[in-house]
Amino acid sequence: MSKIQKVYNIQIELDGAVISATLDDNPTVRDFIARLPLIVALKDYASTEKIGYLPDKLTTQNAPPGSTPVVGDISYYAPWGNLAIYYKNFAYSAELVRLGRISCGIEHLNFSGEKHATISLIHFN
Repeated sequence: MSKIQKVYNIQIELDGAVISATLDDNPTVRDFIARLPLIVALKDYASTEKIGYLPDKLTTQNAPPGSTPVVGDISYYAPWGNLAIYYKNFAYSAELVRLGRISCGIEHLNFSGEKHATISLIHFN
């Protein structure tokens, strides 16, 4: 019998605009979910992603050695302790843990400067 994995739905609110996402079920995601709701300052990095530093590092227990992010991926970069939300594809990165994927609203990442984002768990099953 296969184990049924949980699905976590979150929303990222930026100045009233909402980005919806679905997160995977792994130890890093569960550690992240336990900290929600959370406010992070998102800013551009390398014209590829929006990053925001978390108050504390997340566990990387049982995480793969790295990942190759694509548009819409939400990841955790363990060395810096930050979230990374990709709006462009990027190369394989060691210690990059995929958390999930944006399902709606990626266009709201098209901003310059810094914005405070409120990340909330809206549903899980």
